Amino acid sequence: MTDKFVVLVTCSTPAEAQRIARAVVDARLAACVNILPGAVQSIYRWKGKVESARERLLLIKTSRKRLVKLRSAVESLHSYDVPEFIAIPIAAGSPGYLSWIEDCVKASSRGES
Repeated sequence: MTDKFVVLVTCSTPAEAQRIARAVVDARLAACVNILPGAVQSIYRWKGKVESARERLLLIKTSRKRLVKLRSAVESLHSYDVPEFIAIPIAAGSPGYLSWIEDCVKASSRGES
């Protein structure tokens, strides 16, 4: 098992997906965010009703040590009252790719944490 994660986040619009993706990569909370092309159809229960929405899905690659700050950033940037934030551990991966994730999310020498 590695200390790296793929985080799933759904967004209401392509613009929101872009904004969140850019912000978390800029802040070094994620190494990479894939925005899946096209919309996903989501069916869910909200406030006692079954709802349906077309959403954009983000696949965010990060490390365990950045998960809490990543979740906080997503929650503050997101338009939903309760945004999806599901962290799936990466059991294994190529050493080079896992190292690249780590390098990308390391705090810079300017004192970022």
